[in-house]
Amino acid sequence: MEILFKANIIDLILAVMLDLLIGDPYWFPHPVIYIGKLISKLDKLGRNICKTNKQIKVFGGAIVVIVAFSSFLVPFLILQVSKEFFWLYHILNIILIWTTIAAKCLHTEGLKVYDSLVKNDIYDARVKLSYIVGRDTKNLSEYEIIRADVETIAENTADGVIAPILYVILGGAPLAMMYKGINTMDSMLGYINKKYKYIGFFPAKTDDVFNFVPARITGFLICISAPIVKGNITDSLKVMIRDRKNHKSPNCAYPEGAVAGAMKVQLGGTNVYFGEKMYKPTIGNKIKDLTKEHIIDTIKLMYGAMFCLLTIYILYEMCLILKYKI
Repeated sequence: MEILFKANIIDLILAVMLDLLIGDPYWFPHPVIYIGKLISKLDKLGRNICKTNKQIKVFGGAIVVIVAFSSFLVPFLILQVSKEFFWLYHILNIILIWTTIAAKCLHTEGLKVYDSLVKNDIYDARVKLSYIVGRDTKNLSEYEIIRADVETIAENTADGVIAPILYVILGGAPLAMMYKGINTMDSMLGYINKKYKYIGFFPAKTDDVFNFVPARITGFLICISAPIVKGNITDSLKVMIRDRKNHKSPNCAYPEGAVAGAMKVQLGGTNVYFGEKMYKPTIGNKIKDLTKEHIIDTIKLMYGAMFCLLTIYILYEMCLILKYKI
């Protein structure tokens, strides 16, 4: 049991530390880049060979199978081949887990928008924001930029931090990488508009399934972390539960609602994607006006949620060890 504890915990902790130290360096050949290239090629292939919307929709299902299978298989084979070599196996395992976690990247990219706003450079803030959101940013006001940044950090606390860690806990690096492939599909194809309505149907639904539990756990962890930003745990839970359905996604309102409740602000509203307006209900109570400082608070809540999850997992594993020793 102690060996299992070490295998489950130490590689994960080292991977998290690696992410906190260096994030996603631009020089590193990140697996998501290659997953994205595969998705782009399959998207192009599907549009070339499919003649009807129904065929394109079915091909979207094929994309899910191909990307999910390959995203799982590659790290699985890498670890299987190296398992006879103790140090090599764990080094590769740590690196693979590290590439699935995006806390430092989310922090860095979200903060770039904040820094531009501090300099009163709204044009640069729009450009920086465009790198991390799917919505159109060229005409956004300062308030809309802040809201988009906060919502993206909140949503990606689930997608890029908590969910990968949960899948590492459940099935190691291969399962976490498979999740990463599914999430990348959704971010590239899962839009409800004319271009992606059919080919993105199954990628979006698959991502909804894989994020169903992580999104709710993330929301709960953010609520627990509310005191970090002088918020109230109970109030945060109430807002999250009340507004959990105020989003086109069955999952996104949980972390966004928790963040809104913790910071006593209101999120949600109309966004523009690829020139099309998407009307969304609001999330949270407008007790405080949303300001650029709430970007910093959202980052704090992200880290709070992550450290809460790791602490709970470590304590759980230690309890198991003590139980078996007794």
